[in-house]
Amino acid sequence: MKNYTNDLINETSPYLLQHAENPVNWIPWSKDIFDIATRENKLVLFSIGYSACHWCHVMEKECFQDEEVAELMNKFFINVKVDREERPDIDQVYMTAVQLMTHRGGWPLNCFTLPDGKPIYGGTYFPKDQWIYILKSLKNIYDNDYDKVVNYAEGLCQEVVDSELISVKAKSSKFKCSHLDKLVDNWSTSFDFIHGGETKAPKFMLPSNFSFLLDYAINSENQKIMSYVQLTLDKIVYGGIYDQIGGGFSRYSVDIYWKVPHFEKMLYDNGQLLSLYSQGYKCFKTPLYKRIIYQTVEWIEREMLNENGSFYCAIDADSEGVEGKFYVWRESELKSILKDDFSWFSDFYQISKDGNWEEGNNILFRKESDSEFMNKMGWSLEKLETNMKRINKKLLLYRNKRISPSIDDKCLTSWNAIALKGLCDAYTIFKEDRFLSLALDNANWIIKKQLRVDGGLWRNYKNGRSNIQGFLEDYAHVISAFISLYESTLNEEWLDRSNNLIKYVIKHFYDEKSGMFFFTQDDTPLIARKMEVTDNVIPSSNSVMARNLYYISKYYNNCYYEKISKQMLSNIYNGIEMKGSVYSNWAILLNHFIYGLNEFVIIGKNAEEKYNEIKSRKNAISLFACSISKSKLPIFDNKSLQEEALIYLCKNNSCLISTKKVEDVC
Repeated sequence: MKNYTNDLINETSPYLLQHAENPVNWIPWSKDIFDIATRENKLVLFSIGYSACHWCHVMEKECFQDEEVAELMNKFFINVKVDREERPDIDQVYMTAVQLMTHRGGWPLNCFTLPDGKPIYGGTYFPKDQWIYILKSLKNIYDNDYDKVVNYAEGLCQEVVDSELISVKAKSSKFKCSHLDKLVDNWSTSFDFIHGGETKAPKFMLPSNFSFLLDYAINSENQKIMSYVQLTLDKIVYGGIYDQIGGGFSRYSVDIYWKVPHFEKMLYDNGQLLSLYSQGYKCFKTPLYKRIIYQTVEWIEREMLNENGSFYCAIDADSEGVEGKFYVWRESELKSILKDDFSWFSDFYQISKDGNWEEGNNILFRKESDSEFMNKMGWSLEKLETNMKRINKKLLLYRNKRISPSIDDKCLTSWNAIALKGLCDAYTIFKEDRFLSLALDNANWIIKKQLRVDGGLWRNYKNGRSNIQGFLEDYAHVISAFISLYESTLNEEWLDRSNNLIKYVIKHFYDEKSGMFFFTQDDTPLIARKMEVTDNVIPSSNSVMARNLYYISKYYNNCYYEKISKQMLSNIYNGIEMKGSVYSNWAILLNHFIYGLNEFVIIGKNAEEKYNEIKSRKNAISLFACSISKSKLPIFDNKSLQEEALIYLCKNNSCLISTKKVEDVC
């Protein structure tokens, strides 16, 4: 095969660079694409994926590296390759179009459009023969039945524009506890009370689901839901979806047991799971959760950390062209490495001579809790912890001699902010200085590299370049992370930065007609401005913004922010009771409005000591403000500064009690 180079060669995205030597004349997204296509009178192909996507690799090998395919694509189409992680705005528009056409979606995503960007056909993975047929058919119908194609595109484009747009409710809803209970009751019919998660495969971890359910269970004193959350947290970390040796969670499990993962590791999953397991440890005091948090932070620091304090996006599922090869073990291999430790290790992780997975390989997964295994072995917790650390270190050294999966080493602002929040949440529970140091380094990277001079944010960073404007997702998660960083450091600068970003978002993303926020800024060149509303593996940017506005309204006594937050929740209130799993982050906000958000305001010379004690005791999501001296932050207005710190417990815009005793509020 000849050597080829296309216009992707100058990009920084690892996904785009993977296609830079295809014979297809790929070009990166730019605002000029539609002008080029119109001038050349060619259909446009948007081919969208990400670097850790297994089927993206397969389609590239079968189609995009093939010279016969490339000749057709180059002759008749403008071929645009898009990294969905860098450009979720483009992905949203054309994923919606493909879902409207086919009722399914996924990656690789391939969507064909008219020269002006209006979609006409699309799908996900296509093998070579089918792909060639599609290319020829679309060229033929565009040349010979132009009016029909244009009419279809016009109608589909309007559906894309209209989808997920929210209508403002004339009056804010009156939130009812019965509505929240109904949400959980309906949702619970799909709960897997044996293996955790939901009764279907594949199983995604969806941390915001369990963060809500745990908060709901605490507020409503619902022991059944509490036990279900604990079961799920246990089962996830027993499974192969958790990297038992190196730390970190894979993206999802292909089975209902959490045993066999899709082996790619995403920063956004792991950041959220740091938050969730910190919340879980605070509630259940399970030593395993602490071990998981420490091990996962070690993985982030070891494999995902850039020298400037930012974090990389993902680690591929494949190594040497085989999914999971880096992570699985042969029994003979483990015997040789572990020697006398093999017997208990084999029992602990279900090792089989013939393998517990494919082709004689073993995935490390568990069936017993720590206490069950310790009782069987006659071990103390200290002995278990010591043995685990020793064996993990030995196996990690051995595993690192293998050919590693590739790392997607671009840095995305929103994903970094999710990891930053996870580190802050872990720090507030464990007071591990290393966690806070990583968090501060990351926050300072955001400020120095990703904050633009106009007050906005960049989306991406790689090799010193940031060239994509931030999306609502980036602002929402940075604001949320900075609020958590305030609670970790008590440095009010982080709240001020959050407030400044909120002002920018309201100016450039807010839609006064609906009371919601667009995903893209007010200068988008795409055919539609979408509103991301439903929660998924990452909570929707609108739900995160609604919670941000609610919390910042308390710190700054800003009724306008609270009004927007309440209106946003009202807009989606009717109907969320039928789909709890896709509105779970919204439901956390609903918890606050129904049960009231506990606001702890502590001021005085020994305020931090009392703050730390209350924070370690209160399990429900709460809001904290603490100062050892006079503060300009409005939440401290009319709060008395004394030698002995006073604790104010407030709720629903009124203070319920002021006391010097922690016991009075816990």
